[in-house]
Amino acid sequence: MERQETKRKWMPAVVAVIFVIIILIICVLTREIEKRTPSDTKADINSYFGFSDAETSGILGAPKSDETVVIIDEKQIEERGVIVDGNVYLPVDVVANYLNKRFYWDSNENLLIYTTPTDIIQTAVGSSEYSVGKNKQSVSYQIVKTDGSENCYVALEFIKLYTGMEYDIYSEPNRIHIYTKVIENKAVTAKNKEANIRTGHNIKNDILKTIDEKTSAYVLEEGENWYRVYTEDGFTGYVRKKECTEGKVRNIKINFDQPVYTNISKNYTINMVWHQVTSSSANSKLSSNIENMKGVNTISPTWFSLSDNEGNIESIASESYVNLAHRCGMEVWGLVDNFKAEVSTKDILSYTSKRERLVNQLISAAVENNLDGLNIDFESIAPEAGKDFIQFIRELSTKCRANGIVLSIDNYVPGYTDYYDRKEQGIVADYVIIMGYDEYNASSKQSGPVASLPFVREGIEATLKEVPAEKVINAIPFYTRLWKETPKTEDEIALEDVTQEEYVPYHLSSDAIGMSLMDKTIQESGASPAWDDNLKLNYLQYDADGSTYKMWIEDAASIEEKLKLMKEFKLAGVAEWKLGLEKPEIWDLIVKYTN
Repeated sequence: MERQETKRKWMPAVVAVIFVIIILIICVLTREIEKRTPSDTKADINSYFGFSDAETSGILGAPKSDETVVIIDEKQIEERGVIVDGNVYLPVDVVANYLNKRFYWDSNENLLIYTTPTDIIQTAVGSSEYSVGKNKQSVSYQIVKTDGSENCYVALEFIKLYTGMEYDIYSEPNRIHIYTKVIENKAVTAKNKEANIRTGHNIKNDILKTIDEKTSAYVLEEGENWYRVYTEDGFTGYVRKKECTEGKVRNIKINFDQPVYTNISKNYTINMVWHQVTSSSANSKLSSNIENMKGVNTISPTWFSLSDNEGNIESIASESYVNLAHRCGMEVWGLVDNFKAEVSTKDILSYTSKRERLVNQLISAAVENNLDGLNIDFESIAPEAGKDFIQFIRELSTKCRANGIVLSIDNYVPGYTDYYDRKEQGIVADYVIIMGYDEYNASSKQSGPVASLPFVREGIEATLKEVPAEKVINAIPFYTRLWKETPKTEDEIALEDVTQEEYVPYHLSSDAIGMSLMDKTIQESGASPAWDDNLKLNYLQYDADGSTYKMWIEDAASIEEKLKLMKEFKLAGVAEWKLGLEKPEIWDLIVKYTN
């Protein structure tokens, strides 16, 4: 009886424990089932594509509903286009940055320009007509629209006339999917009726789109259990491998004939010297200037300068100079500079009418004087004028090509001037010249070499990443700098912040001197130069008059090291700054490497 009583006493507790265990098992199973059950929540498509209900203002005055998402090669960009009268328009910056950088917008004169190897194409805001050279053509839509400010929008169909691309348009919400390159992707379809493409690689992520047995998605990336895919209508997401069957590879081909930029290429190694001519009368001295010169096949006289902000030039060109140079076996590439302080290069190059005036005057001067080429030496261009500069080069190249005139462009050693767009220069121009000097110059805060070999090598290697070697000419200096360091007085030092990292306790100045004066300086110093095998230069240092003088010497030894680089990298040739600073025997050395 006692046992039965005890059993009856513990039974409720046992039942309670079993009940709790069952509840726990049910909870665990429920959680596990819930964990393994895919979410059926649909993603907010408007939010996915970046549209917000709070947005009310439209582009170009169109309703917000007419804006369109832009997807380029499976990647949605931040900027949007707009659909007006059934035509898609894209911001010109989007066109230049993603599709075709040769579309140029002149916000000063409201003109859209496109340059080909043979023609300059131009159209105005609100027009359905455009000019190809002197010929007029038209389309059934307005090519360019603006929103009343500097913002410009270009019809996508017009862009396609000159760009290798294909595109599809989708709605709800509006989106334009643009392809600019050949694409090969494995296709996948649903294995059993349908497969869900989700916002992430987790079955709890929201569903972006559902594909069936007849609808394909295309694999961008393959994981262990998931594919990262995109769809033709612009969705990018994740789908489980086990829900898919692999299909055929999809090929998207771009049917477009890329323009061919023909260039003038000499069948010999170019040996070009710059000839600084400062007046018309100086042209008559050419004969004496070249008396000791050997092996030069190209001479570039400094004849042309931008003269005002309207695109006019000053010229001291001489046809008799050209005739003499030709008789001596040299081509003449007239140099054009932008050195006048009162002239704004940006102001000229950012106006189409001014660029056109400048180009036409240069071509006329070249033809009238029987020049073989033009050498563009535009220096200290501001970053904001970079796109204007390269547009000028494009337009000038078209006219030079039509007239058989060689076009060469002078460039700093690559670094902070990437906006000069050497890559585009290397396509549209005939030669890209590296000014392989001024490593340390008159404005430097410390003394150093004009052109150490590491500096020159780095400049060549960086340029060759953008320009073919057969178009690259490396320029070498016929000068060096004599640096003078004069100690500051104790009173001067007391007034200065000596804790600055770049602080120097001396006054620094320098003079650019030619090779003959270099020799004289060495002789008078009483010191002996020492070879720096890292810089590949002779170095001289001496004290005089309370100052320290330093000179990294450009002589036959240093010049030969630079000429070896020309051979090593199989460059188009060498250029020298400038005629008159050299010693006569240096020509024998250069001939050794250019013949």
